[in-house]
Amino acid sequence: MNSAPNQWLSGEAIEFNSMKYTIQHKTAYAYLEPVSLCHNIARLVPRNTREQTCTNTHILISPEPDRINEYEDFFGNKIIYFSIEKEHHELSVQVTSEVERSEGAGVEKVSGQNDILEIKQHIFETPMTSWDEQILQYAKESFIPERPVIEAALDLTQRIFTDFEYKPGHTTVATPLGVLMKERKGVCQDFAHLAIACVRSIGIPARYVSGYIETLSPEGAEKLIGVDASHAWFSVYVPGRGWTDFDPTNNCLVSDQHIIIGWGRDYADIAPLEGIILSSGSHELTVSVDVKRI
Repeated sequence: MNSAPNQWLSGEAIEFNSMKYTIQHKTAYAYLEPVSLCHNIARLVPRNTREQTCTNTHILISPEPDRINEYEDFFGNKIIYFSIEKEHHELSVQVTSEVERSEGAGVEKVSGQNDILEIKQHIFETPMTSWDEQILQYAKESFIPERPVIEAALDLTQRIFTDFEYKPGHTTVATPLGVLMKERKGVCQDFAHLAIACVRSIGIPARYVSGYIETLSPEGAEKLIGVDASHAWFSVYVPGRGWTDFDPTNNCLVSDQHIIIGWGRDYADIAPLEGIILSSGSHELTVSVDVKRI
């Protein structure tokens, strides 16, 4: 996962094979005080793209929701809204999906006026991707005049991988990029937001992509259950090519080992699970993800 597939940059024809995965995502809340009402939005169903097809999804929610509805949001992501209108002390959401993913995936072609309008909305900063002079100067080290966009974005990906330490728990989704730039530690969401801020500061559209990544156990070791995790990376609009995805956490172009849930302007547009509860107490959260090749 630490080397970029250079054939993507060569312009050579690539024969795509498909990989099939089963993804199981479990989220559990344990409330210290009873909850009498909750409204929730889940973004846990992988979307269909040119390189990816979600062939089957099973959703299990406990307690059983009083209301549930499925729809697509503004970005075309699959949304599950549900409410539980009775007292409960725990909430469990389990989504199991089967996905077929093309080898060499990571490029989304663009065509039509609606796609052009969709591109333009990803050029403006958001609270999570705002930039300052420091971030602009960091971006300019990669985005040199006359340098191809894809080459510059790949260089930015490699620099973030080298310059920043992956350290779970050091940041939260609310940590400003200024803190990340100072402390040089974070997780995949931070690195994706930083890359997006850099790309947009140059005037190039970029979007936040949420999904999963298949992790492989060391040779001879059995893969543990629940060790996979949600993942995030960034996508850059390359004229003449389309949306191209980069993973700065793993220093690579996105491949068939990356499964897409959806995308947006930043994390807030594609947060896996969010909601409002009526309760006076706090809660404990546990998340377990398994990505299995079938």
